[in-house]
Amino acid sequence: MRLMKIPSITKILALFIFVSSISLNSQVEPVLQENKVRADNAAASQVKIDSAQTKTDKDASEYKGVTKQIEGLKVYNAQKKKQIRRQIARMEEIEETMKYAAVLQRQIPPLSRRMHEGLSKFVELDLPFRKGERTERLQFIKDALDNPTVSPAEKLRQVLEGFNVEAEYGRKIDTYKDTIIIDGQDREVNILRVGRMVLAYQTTDLDETGIWNKETNSWESLPGRYQRPVRDGISMAKKLKTVDMLELPIPAAEVIQ
Repeated sequence: MRLMKIPSITKILALFIFVSSISLNSQVEPVLQENKVRADNAAASQVKIDSAQTKTDKDASEYKGVTKQIEGLKVYNAQKKKQIRRQIARMEEIEETMKYAAVLQRQIPPLSRRMHEGLSKFVELDLPFRKGERTERLQFIKDALDNPTVSPAEKLRQVLEGFNVEAEYGRKIDTYKDTIIIDGQDREVNILRVGRMVLAYQTTDLDETGIWNKETNSWESLPGRYQRPVRDGISMAKKLKTVDMLELPIPAAEVIQ
């Protein structure tokens, strides 16, 4: 009797594993395929999400920028509105002023002439210092007033400038050479003017010192003790000596009736 060969347990086990593997692979493969599809879909979805987030961030950044611009424009517009209101108010003022421009233009020339006449009278009654210079200035102003090519505004400016110069005389100490009549003779002297309080003279040889007497409208000699103060005053006016106190005779103040 012939005995059948029984497969070894190893071969049977290997065959079982092989068959099981084929069966398992056939079951797992769809699952893996499904997972791959899901992974691909998830990746695609993530790309879309990232793209949407990037666009959202960009839009948010642009929105913030536009918002800042709008705020800036609001401030700018508010400032412009204020400027426009001020300009409108200024235009109304100018328009109101222009209504009287013609009247003012007619009034300026006679006003300028009256002021010039008053200035001329003031110089005439004032201390007789720098007479040539002041007379020449008055004549220059008069020529401007008589010149039809000079504008009314310029004529008025010339008159006001004359008043300014005269006002400056009252605030300064001054000295200059001049020729005056002393005892009926022409004498070359140094004039000392202290504002409009004192107008004194001293001969170039320092032999005689005097002062202008407003009551008599003439030059009068001073005692010898005033020789040095007048000489020092002349040096101060020439900036050759430090300004200091001077002992000079000052006429009594006039009482205005």
